[in-house]
Amino acid sequence: MTIRRRLTPAIADVRRAVRTALTSALPAADATTEPTETAETAEPRRPLVLVALSGGADSLALAAATAFEAPRLGLRAGAVIVDHRLQPGSADAAADAARAAAGLGLDPILVREVTVDGAGGPEAAARDARYAALDAALADTGATRLLLGHTLDDQAETVLLGLARGSGASSLWGMARESGAYLRPLLGIRRPVTERACADAGLVPWHDPQNTDSVYTRVRVRQLVLPTLERELGPGIAEALARTAEQLREDAEALDHFASEIIEELAESAEAGISLPVAALAANPPALRQRLIRLAVQAEFHVSLGRAHTLEVARLVTDWHGQGALDLPGVRVERRHGLIVFSAAAIHPHG
Repeated sequence: MTIRRRLTPAIADVRRAVRTALTSALPAADATTEPTETAETAEPRRPLVLVALSGGADSLALAAATAFEAPRLGLRAGAVIVDHRLQPGSADAAADAARAAAGLGLDPILVREVTVDGAGGPEAAARDARYAALDAALADTGATRLLLGHTLDDQAETVLLGLARGSGASSLWGMARESGAYLRPLLGIRRPVTERACADAGLVPWHDPQNTDSVYTRVRVRQLVLPTLERELGPGIAEALARTAEQLREDAEALDHFASEIIEELAESAEAGISLPVAALAANPPALRQRLIRLAVQAEFHVSLGRAHTLEVARLVTDWHGQGALDLPGVRVERRHGLIVFSAAAIHPHG
């Protein structure tokens, strides 16, 4: 006899988050079949979504909710498990995750081993290897979306890390709910809720020892920085950081949209490049002006200008006193006849 577990608030919260993410990102599949088709022959035609499953509480709760919600939306659901091979027993942990996925009814289940070479530091290298494996799983299966188990706590940690790096507003956006084929349904869910959902469903998550290893910066933020902020400034810090990230991302997306519209009207072809009128750039507020400069360079020369170089170009508009051309990486910029002219950087022969 199958034991039917009750629907608890934690399970309901995670399922609702998954249902919302899937319905907003994907049109519901047509649940009807042709008269001559059986359910078995129709099944492969239903869109497939994958869950990135580590076996931890966040991804396990996500997998369980996806296994429940996907069929009700006319979707198939599978799992992809990445074994980073960074510690003894990682293959066993991957096998346990695969068994959990099978128990939830997910199919197909892919287990991918990766090599983490350490380039850029262990955290960045592991992330790069993981996403390469996830991209390959999407391509191999033809899956429409891949769901990631990042929670509100992960988002808060990401914002704090971005603030510490001081690399501009974009570093404070956190993670997007939807990025290409990737969905993050749990960005509004706290980590204790996923742990409770697993307990309520009788699921036993894997506890990755690296998640408590203080050699990793993110672990120190999780174990020391966020709790200290909560203790000293009061509860709700993680939620406030996540709200800030969402608001900044919304603002940035709006400004990027306006910049894309404006540049269509302003940009003119110039000799070996592109130009923007000084008066129009000056008339726009700094946030738009700098986006227009970066967008022009990116579109024409496939070069991404950092903030310091962007501000150098902006000074040709706002602080003009006859200065000469700027030779920046990949692009030359100068003010001529009321225009900011961007051209390809000159290639100087060696010697």
